Amino acid sequence: MSLNEVHISSLVVHVAPQHLEAIKAQITLFDNAEIYGDSPEGKVVVVLETENQGFITDTIEAINNLPNVLSTVLVYHQIESGLNDVEPNTGKQQSQLEDEA
Repeated sequence: MSLNEVHISSLVVHVAPQHLEAIKAQITLFDNAEIYGDSPEGKVVVVLETENQGFITDTIEAINNLPNVLSTVLVYHQIESGLNDVEPNTGKQQSQLEDEA
């Protein structure tokens, strides 16, 4: 396991619609959580960027335990490692997925 990795995850949080704005405000207080969209039906897309998988599960549990949150589902998880690896002469960083392609 690389010591220099980033876990990028996306969640769909289902909220009682009448509490959508309050829950969105609470989600923005979590470190490394960003809201990318929501719907009037009470669905919120949240992206997490964390240092390890433990932070992901802790954040999912914390969001799921907020009052008026009906469910929190992990829909995507990617691990970016070797972020200090820079290709010579390009200055471009490569992710593990790019290296495997």
